Amino acid sequence: MSKAVIVLENGQVFTGQAFGATGATLGEAVFCTAMTGYQETLTDPSYHRQIVVSTAPQIGNTGWNTEDSESRLGKRSEVRWVPGTTSDGTYEKWSADFIDRRDPGKIWVAGYVVRNPTRRVSNWRASSALEDELINQNVVSIAGVDTRALVRVLRDSGAMRAGIFSGDALGSVDEMVETVRSQPSMAGADLAAQVSTAEPYIVEAAGGTPRFKVAALDLGIKANTPRMLAARGVEVHVLPSNATYADVRAVGADGFFLSNGPGDPATADAAVALTSEVIDAGLPTFGICFGNQIMGRAFGRSTYKLKFGHRGINIPVMDTATGRVAITSQNHGFALEGEAGEEFDTDLGRARVSHVCANDGVVEGVELMSGKAFSVQYHPEAASGPHDAANLFDKFVNVMETSASEGARS
Repeated sequence: MSKAVIVLENGQVFTGQAFGATGATLGEAVFCTAMTGYQETLTDPSYHRQIVVSTAPQIGNTGWNTEDSESRLGKRSEVRWVPGTTSDGTYEKWSADFIDRRDPGKIWVAGYVVRNPTRRVSNWRASSALEDELINQNVVSIAGVDTRALVRVLRDSGAMRAGIFSGDALGSVDEMVETVRSQPSMAGADLAAQVSTAEPYIVEAAGGTPRFKVAALDLGIKANTPRMLAARGVEVHVLPSNATYADVRAVGADGFFLSNGPGDPATADAAVALTSEVIDAGLPTFGICFGNQIMGRAFGRSTYKLKFGHRGINIPVMDTATGRVAITSQNHGFALEGEAGEEFDTDLGRARVSHVCANDGVVEGVELMSGKAFSVQYHPEAASGPHDAANLFDKFVNVMETSASEGARS
């Protein structure tokens, strides 16, 4: 195996072997503590422009299959950082390529860092090996790294800009550090449009005639989310990130959904304005992850960047009303300002902080006291588990049922 390095913006270099494609890739280095579900992680659009470090030492034994990817629906354009010097001495900006998300298994991470990749695939569902898929999709990655030491740096110093270099892209440490530092920070990054569907599409309700129609704003939606709603008799109309209130009304929507997605929520002014308009019109609204931050901003809350974020599938979240704790899947580097159980006035009605992380008190959910709009920072649709919070989709359906009944009586 040929040499590869991961270079951090603080100048630290970790050496390993080329894994997947060779070349150079840039992104924000973050770590994920999940021991399973690497295919779902790599194909989650929320990881766009991030280099993911796996804390689990052995990765790849279940290979790659055509069923578990979270990036299978809709058409969207990809924007990828291309290192290289221009005539004025600066580095190339993000270059856009149109890709079809109907092609199963689109990998969105900028790069992958693992300790010990498996030598042999051992799963009956596997259609290829992990490394083969990384090569096929030109995802530059690295193996053989002391990931414990690397994660310790990211925990102590915080997520930071990084780059993986191998093959002809290897250069002097000073050159590679300069390349890493030339890329933009994740703070202030407006990325939702880069991963959003370019065209609306429909996921039909299971069993034929839908009970409800939901307009889902695609800010980087995972494939399992429409499936979870469809299984409950909901017809899901997935709309691009630039959708308007007129688009939502044209669907004849009984509810509105805000998806997960990448980037800094402080840049998502259009989504915040649309959410305010939808909630003000009385449409039941449910948000997940990035959608939680959008709803929080619609409630007048500010956001901030976490030191190293929450990324894993074993993160405890407490319901501040009941004290009940759910083990959740999470992937976020930004969060809402607020305190556990805090109640506050908004232009859309009285609201409260409904959930917090039991580990560090970070806000994990907000809702209107009326019950018509609610959101969570974690992932109740997580295909690789856990499934403690899957009943939130039932809650959303119940809110739509109540709203429909109130409309029929008025």
